[in-house]
Amino acid sequence: MIHDIAIIGAGMAGASLAAELAPYASVLLLEAEDAPGYHATGRSAAFWEETYGGPGVVPLTLASGKYLDENGFLTPRGALYVGRAEDRAAMDAHVATFAGTGIVTHRLTPAQLAEKVPHIRPEWSEALHQPACADIDVAGLHQHYLGMARRHGVDIACRARITGLARVGGAWTITSERGETWRAGTIVNAAGAWADDIARLAAAEPVGIAPLRRTVAVLRVEPQAPADLPLVLDINGGFYFKPDAGRLWLSPHDEIPSEPCDAAPEELDVAIAIDRFQQVTDWRIAAVERRWAGLRSFAPDRIPVYGFDARAEGFFWCAGQGGFGIQTAPAAARLAAQLLLGQGADAMTARIDPAMFSPQRFQPARQAQTA
Repeated sequence: MIHDIAIIGAGMAGASLAAELAPYASVLLLEAEDAPGYHATGRSAAFWEETYGGPGVVPLTLASGKYLDENGFLTPRGALYVGRAEDRAAMDAHVATFAGTGIVTHRLTPAQLAEKVPHIRPEWSEALHQPACADIDVAGLHQHYLGMARRHGVDIACRARITGLARVGGAWTITSERGETWRAGTIVNAAGAWADDIARLAAAEPVGIAPLRRTVAVLRVEPQAPADLPLVLDINGGFYFKPDAGRLWLSPHDEIPSEPCDAAPEELDVAIAIDRFQQVTDWRIAAVERRWAGLRSFAPDRIPVYGFDARAEGFFWCAGQGGFGIQTAPAAARLAAQLLLGQGADAMTARIDPAMFSPQRFQPARQAQTA
């Protein structure tokens, strides 16, 4: 059988795209691990925050919010960007950066901040409140898309680590390390941290996808963190923390370059996170109960990549989602499906410019370098 489209990678990007494509095409979804969602999808910090990822990502985030909310995947949380007196310029810059986007931001007084974040140290007196921030049911969303894909006849193959791609007779032959082969007219590269490796197998043009390690530690603090604590982020990007089932999820907001791998936390990064947390709050840390790390993969300009490769026929990019791939998944998948199928925009994607996500935006720079 020759499928119309084979998607390499069954994390959130691949699963959501498979679900969007399935009513219109025969789709094969290939996953290297034993089950979908093992890497970045299964290690998400699980929040929808409108400004996360910067202005270039905002259209995807806002377009996805309605779908996530209407389908029950969001729980209101609110976000606070915090800083000290010397960070007022950074606060002003944050507000200015997102002016005109429709994102609602309120400045809080020190008293209002202390009410929302008990145990915050008094020198952390600056705060911007973004009330629309919400927790995402990541596992539920992923299963939602996998279920849609299966109901529409998508073939899913796990333990399918790809080792060979060849374009023969107008279709791709796909080979796994176990010797399995499949055929498809079009390949979608949704391989996350491995996206450039997949591109090289296909003789496509790598776009410079860079995996960066992010660490999370789960803390038991005394007194217990309140359930209604907002997501708290350093305006300078030094940490974030949020409550979960009576515990706190804490990250040093690290971005450590890494090879594509099954990422593991480093003790130094956990220690850095705890040190930063203790500088901003006087909560007593009773225990570090769990820790993990995941890879967030970025294109050179930190904007996702959706579109056909300039060099390899029938090779489509769906990569570079960074740390915002979950919160942008509905609109990103809809946009990518429309590009693959030659469909026009709909209500979800009408305000998104597909050209800004094209992999071909990297071509002029590469051509100049080789001239």
